[in-house]
Amino acid sequence: MSEESAAYDASTIVVLEGLEAVRKRPGMYIGSVGERGLHQLVFEVAERALDDILAGTASRVGITLTADGGVRVADDGMGLPVEQAGHNDRPSLETRLAVLGCGRPVDRRSLFGGYCGVGLAAVNALSSRLTAEVRRDGARWVLEYERGVAVAPAARTGPAGGSGTAITFRPDAEIFETSAFSFDPLAERFRELAFLNRDLDIALTDDRDPAVPRAVRFRFPGGPRDHVAEQRNPLHPDVIGFEREYSRMEGTVEVALLWCDSPEERVASYANSRPTTGGGTHELGFRDGLAAAINTYAREQRLITPSDPDFSPAQLGAGLTAVVSVKLDRPEFEGATRGRLGNGPVRACVADAVHEHLTAWLRANPAQASVVLARISMTTHR
Repeated sequence: MSEESAAYDASTIVVLEGLEAVRKRPGMYIGSVGERGLHQLVFEVAERALDDILAGTASRVGITLTADGGVRVADDGMGLPVEQAGHNDRPSLETRLAVLGCGRPVDRRSLFGGYCGVGLAAVNALSSRLTAEVRRDGARWVLEYERGVAVAPAARTGPAGGSGTAITFRPDAEIFETSAFSFDPLAERFRELAFLNRDLDIALTDDRDPAVPRAVRFRFPGGPRDHVAEQRNPLHPDVIGFEREYSRMEGTVEVALLWCDSPEERVASYANSRPTTGGGTHELGFRDGLAAAINTYAREQRLITPSDPDFSPAQLGAGLTAVVSVKLDRPEFEGATRGRLGNGPVRACVADAVHEHLTAWLRANPAQASVVLARISMTTHR
């Protein structure tokens, strides 16, 4: 053993706390210091505002990629509390910007989009400059930070009409490998959040190039149905969709599905608006319910005989586009990346809901059902 190794003892251990730990090991909090982590900063700030819409305290959120390389996220909510203003109804903005995870909702189903639930404090720690503006009770307050440290106490800068909170930040070039945000991945995720949560109203604007400004707005009053309805060459005009609450799984399940004239299967699953690329109990339940409904109906119609095997998963999935979304009070994810849902009761609840609603649709729409069954029957069994 070398002298250097022998010298290792308790005195050599360094304990990092709070925002210092975030700056020292940013990948542990936002996933990476590349483009993925850069975009995670935007999602962390936006998630707080989007949760306010779902709670009914705001109606819209605007995200702007600014000309100087920063990002501004503004909402029309109540305005976050400011300590100097004497607000004490919720954790103050100052606390949210300094304490990891502070302010996360614990009594309702949040978007759960953050990498580790670190919130505004991680963004503050990893920004060279962050400015928070609050409009509330007729006054405008401004807070400014540099690399997580307050430049000065919150200052009242004058009167303000309306209410809301705006967070503007610039990622720290000392931390990140790149400081250039990509519009398309951000737009894709905000679009996804909007169709999964029909109450959301999200505007994304890119002001970095005056010659080529970009702006999109995402709002889907029909929820997942609107997304599925965009598919080309549908075999039936009606999108099959439903939403149902189950106390057994402490949450809701929402499903939208459509068969198209295509050999491909497109099934996307989500838990609390987080993509579950590894599937999980909700996706397994969807496939259980799908198989039960189709095979039972096919036998009722004598499209398959008692001696014939059930349709295979490949046959059922050919041409199928579906969104399976669950929102749970206590989601349980498997693995460090949280890409697979593990809640046990979810599988049976989702299977029950899909079986019930799909069976009812098949029986109520025999003409459309026959087209779907014909498509399934022509697919090679494997």
